[in-house]
Amino acid sequence: MAITLGALLEHDELDLRPLNDFSKTRETSITWAAITELLDPSEFLTGEEIVLTTGVRQKTTASQREFVRLLAENGVIALGYGTGLGHKNVPHSILKAAAEVNLPVFEVPYQTPFAAITKLIAEELNRFHLQQLQQLLNSHQRLTRTLLSSSLDSMLGELANMLGTDVAVSLYGTQIYGPDFRTGTWHQLPIATGMRDQGALYLAEPYEHDALVEYAQSLIGLELANKARLLESHRLGNGQILADLVAGTLDGSEAADRLRALGLDRQRNHVAILIQAVSAASVLPSLPLPPLLEHQVTSMIDDRLAMLLPQELAAQAVTLISEYLEKAGIQASIGYGGSYPGARGVRWSYFEALEALRHGERVNAPAKLSLTSLLLTAKDVPIHDLAAEALGPLQKFDRTNRGELVTTLREYFKLDGSVGAVAESLGLHRNTVRYRLQQITELSGYDPTVTGDRVQLWIALIALELA
Repeated sequence: MAITLGALLEHDELDLRPLNDFSKTRETSITWAAITELLDPSEFLTGEEIVLTTGVRQKTTASQREFVRLLAENGVIALGYGTGLGHKNVPHSILKAAAEVNLPVFEVPYQTPFAAITKLIAEELNRFHLQQLQQLLNSHQRLTRTLLSSSLDSMLGELANMLGTDVAVSLYGTQIYGPDFRTGTWHQLPIATGMRDQGALYLAEPYEHDALVEYAQSLIGLELANKARLLESHRLGNGQILADLVAGTLDGSEAADRLRALGLDRQRNHVAILIQAVSAASVLPSLPLPPLLEHQVTSMIDDRLAMLLPQELAAQAVTLISEYLEKAGIQASIGYGGSYPGARGVRWSYFEALEALRHGERVNAPAKLSLTSLLLTAKDVPIHDLAAEALGPLQKFDRTNRGELVTTLREYFKLDGSVGAVAESLGLHRNTVRYRLQQITELSGYDPTVTGDRVQLWIALIALELA
């Protein structure tokens, strides 16, 4: 700490002489020494300094008492009164007023210049600041060494020890380290990683600002950013493996090898879970998962985050992920498939999860897998091109004429081809519906009343929805 009032008085070469009770303020640190001959120095005082004066302008008892009162009101910790110039001794009115407001007073003899006092205080402050900087540097090095030689958790534990308080860290509102910050009182600070991850550092109250915390924030942010980039790279690599399994181009020992590369046991049943972000899709490749799921197999495939979980963990995982995404403010749909063993089981569960996503709910349970969905997921079949060819003329007509041909076609399939039901649903006359169906036939080249053409248009509609 900086020099205290008691330590200043103990410097024999200054010959400072206490004139009243210093017992309560001896250990008070001095921030500075203000030299003044003003009758009212209030404007130039900041508190916790000593004031040095010769009192040459304090000609009356009233001015002396008022001077002491102003010092006390502005938080001055002691008054040093120079004698031998304006006053042979410290005026009695000064001492009496000081006693009334509990302001310590010491005499500064004529042979002791005020500059000697301010120099001593400045030197002690510089020494103290240098010591603080050295301690801060040593603390920086301790945190960095711990992080590099061990882990982020170890570094956070070291930080908690150094600060003498509990430390917690969250990402996307989910705790990743430390005690539960939702209980008790915590001081919250942001963690910047350069990514959209909403990180925060929590320090248990009571907390006093410490420069070490700012360095810790930077270290934590850097480490979390590195982890996010490694996670993204890992998921993209896993995505290549999963894409091969889903494509069905692997079989036998080669498929088993790919399962092992993903860290999956081919003898166990696994469930595929797909997360499709409505917005902020770029978050998914590096999105950290709740602690219970962070060691499970994840990958990126077709801009979706895919998870492959053991059967016994799947139900809990779906609920946990849904709550996690909601808390993080990420709009996304979750679809999951059934539980099957081996490479074919992974492929089948994946397609069921993809089919489930079409339901459009926040959480989508698996349903019976349709031939349509399998056809739509086939990479080597130009379904989307065929859909654009069939429905493109209808979409162009609707845009140009503010028509509703696509809507009418969708309702026609939804209501099992009943013209009357479509007319009632859309508030139209039956003849209007028939006329629109005729327009659809003329523009697309497919007649929705003919079974073969109906299948073509139905698949095109589904492909349009997925696109």
